[in-house]
Amino acid sequence: MGSITLITGGARSGKSSYAQRLALERSDRPVYLATSRVWDQEHRLRIERHRADRGPQWETVEEPKNLSRRDFRGRTVVVDCVTLWCTNFFYDFDSDVDRALDAVKSEFDRLAAQDVDFIFVTNEIGLGGVSTDPLQRRFTDLQGWVNQYIAQRAGSVVLMVSGIPIKVK
Repeated sequence: MGSITLITGGARSGKSSYAQRLALERSDRPVYLATSRVWDQEHRLRIERHRADRGPQWETVEEPKNLSRRDFRGRTVVVDCVTLWCTNFFYDFDSDVDRALDAVKSEFDRLAAQDVDFIFVTNEIGLGGVSTDPLQRRFTDLQGWVNQYIAQRAGSVVLMVSGIPIKVK
């Protein structure tokens, strides 16, 4: 059985950079499993910049939902990010939190069954208070429940604050 590390924190807290450093300490040829869909031209350019920043030692796999369809056995894999992954299910299921949560948990379980050193990156979007927007509240619920689900299965959980990793578990 592999291992699971969850790295969480706010926007621009240093989560992805930390995850990538950790992966490079564990492997000379890690996998970057990107879950983002391309939303617009600005987002496409951002994705291309991030891909170039990672360097040639990385194998990049782009998969917005069905992460377990690939065989990563024996590898170190950074899954970046859980928030965008949840977003894909949330929108595909017309904001139905229960369906999205069931689908994400099921897909996570299939993925985590592989003998892989996983590093999941996610956002703590609920720290800012309760939104006045009902759609945002539903997504915050989904994200929080998925984060809890992964954290319970993780051997290590790290909270990033202003670029500083704080070990939670």
